[in-house]
Amino acid sequence: MATMRKHEHEHELYKAKVDFDQTKAGVKGLLDSGVLKVPQIFVHPPETVQQNPSSCNVSDLQVPVIDFETIGGEIVDEIRNAAGKWGIFQVINHGIVASVMEEMIEGIRRFHEQPQEVKMEWYSRENEEKVKYYSNGDLYVSKAVSWRDSISCHYADGALDPNQLPHAFRGPISNYMESIMKLKNKLLELLSEALGLQPNHLTTLDCMKTATLVCHYYPCCPEPNLTLGATKHSDPSFLTILLQDTIGGLQVLHQNQWVDVKPIKGALIVHIGDLMQLITNDKFKSVEHRVRARPIGPRISAACFFYPSVANSCKAYGPIKEVLEENNVPVYRETSHKEYMAYYKAKGLDGTSSLPFFKL
Repeated sequence: MATMRKHEHEHELYKAKVDFDQTKAGVKGLLDSGVLKVPQIFVHPPETVQQNPSSCNVSDLQVPVIDFETIGGEIVDEIRNAAGKWGIFQVINHGIVASVMEEMIEGIRRFHEQPQEVKMEWYSRENEEKVKYYSNGDLYVSKAVSWRDSISCHYADGALDPNQLPHAFRGPISNYMESIMKLKNKLLELLSEALGLQPNHLTTLDCMKTATLVCHYYPCCPEPNLTLGATKHSDPSFLTILLQDTIGGLQVLHQNQWVDVKPIKGALIVHIGDLMQLITNDKFKSVEHRVRARPIGPRISAACFFYPSVANSCKAYGPIKEVLEENNVPVYRETSHKEYMAYYKAKGLDGTSSLPFFKL
């Protein structure tokens, strides 16, 4: 009897997901319809949503902030420490002008706040679509749905025809991505040096030529204690560069504590991804993070994930030989980005890392 009830409950949740998906209106559509309570498919287990116990003081834990105007070896040391101990850092004075970032945030807002019938034209779950709007990429895999909508833009080998982008933010995205690609190249050099390698080493691996920009919209939530904007996960990329607005809500897991990534005006956030941890043989750490639902909003962010070129999507990447020369043994087997993504997507954002599956 209990098994039957469980199956019935699972069937009801699946049907609710299908009904939600078919509206093509996303979480914002729910809010616009006047919902005052979080629908059941969005309700997460209490232990997943809860903040750190009140007895834990994390006020002295702050995500590293690195000033790119710092010169010499000091900046390399700072990046080495941040990538190795935190897996995340904020960068300031990075060369991207404030107006480009502000216009990007406003462009994302414009897209998500368009009339529903206009936005629906971009709705898709097809992997082949270079530009698509959706709510929860893992909708049918994860047990509970997250409180956010997204539009993703895929830059194969760093290129995407601007005419394929929504008119609502075509200009802002093009300007932003041009700047982000330059910043990515600078980060590649600094991360290579932080590993004790030549500045062009990571570039020669061709592991970050393709980018996927995912623009998230987290509407205000009527019951933020019941759901999450994004569940605990690490990124299946080599590197992620994130732009966020001033609302806050992003948290990283550090020393088994959830630490707020406090918005800093003009800053960008750099995440070490799973595949970077793999090729550095655990020298750099892929950071686990989540986004809390908020009673205020919307929260807006743009995450740019970096992957290999199209030609190298099936190339085997393993721990860098030069890194292993220091009497280290490989922790991971070789894997391709394509294989890693297939496993990551099949598993869904279930709160556990995909990396252990690839350990030797």
